[in-house]
Amino acid sequence: MAQSYLPILILVLVACAFAGVVMLVSSRLGPHRPTALKSMPYECGIPPLQPARRRFPVQFYQVAMLFVIFDVEAIFFFPWAVIFRRLQLFGLIEMLIFVMILLVGYLFVWRMGAFKWD
Repeated sequence: MAQSYLPILILVLVACAFAGVVMLVSSRLGPHRPTALKSMPYECGIPPLQPARRRFPVQFYQVAMLFVIFDVEAIFFFPWAVIFRRLQLFGLIEMLIFVMILLVGYLFVWRMGAFKWD
């Protein structure tokens, strides 16, 4: 059983060794001329206006998490749409239940004030 994994192990070892050798050669042969300008954070070619460690409001993270949650839920519409004709009425009812659950969640989040930006 373990013999069947031997080619995969060899591939992983060769890939890691290659990556290590490439990084070592690059660090040894590459130029090293650090300057103050090169050490500054790069923001699309303009000088930074604020420190990189500034704090973001909690609402920013809350809206971002809600976006990810509802975006991931929207992914479930694609497989359903592909086999919609085979599912017929059962598939339609199941998706309506799914959409209603999403709508209840969305209305709950909206009522709790998660979308208000102060």
